[in-house]
Amino acid sequence: MSDPYWNHNVHHHPAVLAAVPDGCGTALDAGCGDGLLARKLAARAASVTGVDRSPEMIKLAREQAHAPGKVTYLEANYLTDSALPEGTYDFVSAVAVVHHAPFEEAVTRLARLTAPGGRLVIVGMAANRTVLDWAISASGVPASMLYARLNGGKRGPAGMPMEDVHMSWGEIRQAARRLLPGCDWRRTLLWRYVVVWDKPREGGS
Repeated sequence: MSDPYWNHNVHHHPAVLAAVPDGCGTALDAGCGDGLLARKLAARAASVTGVDRSPEMIKLAREQAHAPGKVTYLEANYLTDSALPEGTYDFVSAVAVVHHAPFEEAVTRLARLTAPGGRLVIVGMAANRTVLDWAISASGVPASMLYARLNGGKRGPAGMPMEDVHMSWGEIRQAARRLLPGCDWRRTLLWRYVVVWDKPREGGS
């Protein structure tokens, strides 16, 4: 089934889904928006929780069809809400979310929500600060235009909250590797980075 719309975040959904461990029990999509990724995660996990602090986005998410009992949407702030128990989610995703809060606070909370032995995937944005940054970003323009043309344009749900990015690519890479030791960090062509981190099991094994 094709996506109802395409944009740079939706373009990275396959990378998120590919990182879901086999036999995943519980998944959490932080900042789920209209629930598009959460519904996709339902095919890979036994149960999925989508959380977003925007009532408009949660309303949209609940209006969409999904497998009954597999996806639950909560209007809440993933950073602070006690309805999200720490250390219980086998898979946690956060797409274009962490820049809406202080980076360290956001990443630390996402890591705490992840169960020991579970996996965290963050897809985020960064600001160009160097000549190399701008050169790499410029190389993504033709690809973005092609993908947009092939997918009917770049669109997204109306009312999606937006926030400027302040940290540079280098700053985010360094902070991610410090906060999530052993993580895999890579920059993609369409102006995103992808972090994949496996949380150590209890006892360090």
